[in-house]
Amino acid sequence: MIDLRDLPEERLADMAEAGGEIRECYRLLRKGGGNVVGELLRGHGDFLEWEHYPPGDVHDSETHAQYYYHAHPAAGRVVEHGHFHTFLRARGMPAGISPTPVEGPGPAAGGPGAAAGGVDDDDSALSHLVAISMDAYGYPVRLFTTNRWVTGETWYAADDVIRMLDGFVMDLAYPSLPVNIWITAMLRLFRPEIEALIHARDNAIAAWRAGAGNDAVHEDRDLEVTSSLEITVEAQIARVAAADSGG
Repeated sequence: MIDLRDLPEERLADMAEAGGEIRECYRLLRKGGGNVVGELLRGHGDFLEWEHYPPGDVHDSETHAQYYYHAHPAAGRVVEHGHFHTFLRARGMPAGISPTPVEGPGPAAGGPGAAAGGVDDDDSALSHLVAISMDAYGYPVRLFTTNRWVTGETWYAADDVIRMLDGFVMDLAYPSLPVNIWITAMLRLFRPEIEALIHARDNAIAAWRAGAGNDAVHEDRDLEVTSSLEITVEAQIARVAAADSGG
């Protein structure tokens, strides 16, 4: 568990503001008897495994942030309703960032794990940031990172992915303004934990390569989730408040 008391005041203030935005999204959605997941899936018929919701993903053409929601078969996995995958496309990345060479084939062009969206060649070099697992009631329960083959992303080193996090801003009304505010705020509220998970991702890749003697580790189907952390929004908000007050 990260000691939030070590964070700068500006970071704690931003996390506190993000927590308030998440609570406000929940309040508005509950007034209509809904939740984040229900709001996103509304109008799309049966919820099918592997399908991206909404179809074609959500892409902010100004910030180049992107996300989608989907689910995998439950066998052998953490019990969840589904999860969000968040990305940043190449045109939204800070200057000076370049992909890290990986072994095996390049980013997938399709398939159940590939990122969708019909982007051009430049913006197809997108990076996965973090995934957010949701429970059956539409609330987040876990953050996790994945191996490259899972999303078909272009691979970037941990420090570069962390530099991208500020660029994940969903500033549009489609498919739901509360959902877009919520997912943007989630990456702010849990910023220290997400940074730690991204570093743990690279450490897991290195350890897997050394232990398995597998040079094509980024394509190894036995390594899917590279780091994870169970979370609750309310507990994190309380931790931020305690750290901000010096507790």
